[in-house]
Amino acid sequence: MAGNRLAGIELGGTKCVLVLGDGVTIVERVQLPTTTPAETLAGAVAVLRGWHDAAPLAAIGIASFGPIRVDPQAADYGQILATPKPGWAGADVLGAVRAALPCPVLVDTDVNGAALAEQAHGAGRGCGTLVYLTIGTGLGGGVLVEGQPVHGRMHPEIGHLRLRRAAGDTFAGSCPFHGDCIEGLIAGPALHARLPRPPGDLPADDPAWEPVAHDLAQLVASLMLSLSPQKIVIGGGVTGRQPHLLPRARALVPGLLAGYLGPLDEAAMADLVVPPLLGDDAGPTGALVLAARALAGENA
Repeated sequence: MAGNRLAGIELGGTKCVLVLGDGVTIVERVQLPTTTPAETLAGAVAVLRGWHDAAPLAAIGIASFGPIRVDPQAADYGQILATPKPGWAGADVLGAVRAALPCPVLVDTDVNGAALAEQAHGAGRGCGTLVYLTIGTGLGGGVLVEGQPVHGRMHPEIGHLRLRRAAGDTFAGSCPFHGDCIEGLIAGPALHARLPRPPGDLPADDPAWEPVAHDLAQLVASLMLSLSPQKIVIGGGVTGRQPHLLPRARALVPGLLAGYLGPLDEAAMADLVVPPLLGDDAGPTGALVLAARALAGENA
């Protein structure tokens, strides 16, 4: 799709990143705070309208925080569903963009978008089955099978899985829906609640990190057993600011699996569970990949 003028929206819980692409190559970027739906979407549409007025956009991709309806046949396609983010439940993200711009638009989750980007241009190249996790204010997971995002009744909500806890760990969890689901255990707000000091002030060798690494390892093991991915890409602020967590969790996974998936040495785990090669550009690039798919007529 090189040469097509595409635009993407990565709508996150704290910021909204808009990108203009020459194909899926980012050539311009604007960042806005995510405030109310009316203010945020009006600001995003104004940026897109300016780009479109300068030279018509061929297509737009929206990679949004969830839960969001991703079934193009549904009456509420492109609308935010029940969410703890105040004021956003029912927000019509797709409708705001479609009303202002006369080009194909495709909506998916921010993590499915990032998964597509990492598969095509990053750490997941050559992998048909891939999981992309982002751990920050929340925990989201995108899943690709045979190169396609997994959709069904909705989209995967990996962050709300409830997994086996470490022996003796009594932290109640911080998820307003489920308490000790994996998001309620290892996302940013959970770490501030369960650790004795702010995460950035706690040394990497502090024993308080042990149950956190265990919980992340349980998630990785569960994904290996349920989805058999060729690559698990883990990004977001939590592992980005705490780089010791990923290798620590990887080291625990073989013991949790108890040999069931065959021998898994350090090298095998380091090849399977990786940070994003695209870094913070995974989400915005994913939005452009969605725009390219919209232009190709994939449920736009």
